[in-house]
Amino acid sequence: MLTWWQAVVLGLVEGVTEYLPVSSTGHLILTAALLHLDHPETKDALDAYLIVVQGGAILAVVLLYWPRVAQMLRGLVGRDPDGLRLARNLAIAFAPAAVAGAVLGKAVKAHLFAAWPVLAALAAGGLWMIQLGRRPARGGAPITALSWRTALGIGLFQTLALWPGTSRSMVTIGGGILLGLGAVPAAEFSFLLGLPTLGAACAHDLVQDLRGAAAAHGPSMFHQLGAVPVALGLGVATLTAALAVRWLVSFLGRHGLAPFGWYRLALAATLAGLFLSGIVRLG
Repeated sequence: MLTWWQAVVLGLVEGVTEYLPVSSTGHLILTAALLHLDHPETKDALDAYLIVVQGGAILAVVLLYWPRVAQMLRGLVGRDPDGLRLARNLAIAFAPAAVAGAVLGKAVKAHLFAAWPVLAALAAGGLWMIQLGRRPARGGAPITALSWRTALGIGLFQTLALWPGTSRSMVTIGGGILLGLGAVPAAEFSFLLGLPTLGAACAHDLVQDLRGAAAAHGPSMFHQLGAVPVALGLGVATLTAALAVRWLVSFLGRHGLAPFGWYRLALAATLAGLFLSGIVRLG
């Protein structure tokens, strides 16, 4: 059972890190380990919750980018060509991760949802972002003018985020920059791409948890962790994700990706040192 303060902590971590290129899933796994929440008897429920809590971040982007969402809805009914092009490109970018997740999802959860794989991905991603930060800044075309090839390329980059600790935002923003977008348009496309990507992951894990509980005649995630803490975490994640998105767009325009790379390296080195010294137990 989650306590209210543990739910708030997880919601804060999810909301702050989901759209920052630092890996929300990696931070959630590490936070759950540091809070000693990863008990064997509740591991499946906790793993499901660490995905479902991303629903708060989805709601934050829908609210902040409602004009874009409305534009795509108009496009789907034939009233906005730019909106239709954007919706098409998001579908193209979503497809690779959807296929890869369906094929590799169980293996990823079985072998990579742990502290050490997360630390390795944080460090590797940090080095990549520092290198990207040395590239000259670009303005780039608006996201409604993206070609389907660029969208597909960003989607292929997104498959790398199946490894927790990599960061979906990092690989989609970084991939967009490598493919010719400016940092701010790349971030906006990444945020919108999170709607189908995170939405599909949340729905899949929620349905799997409920089906598994029904088949085994056992408790669901809501029974094991508590319905109120689960809802509280989602609410906190929504508010903090909205604030984080606003801040990130402004920060990227001024400083680029490199500061996040240094943060990832520092976090990975600090936690690895604490773990190896025995000061902190991860898991």
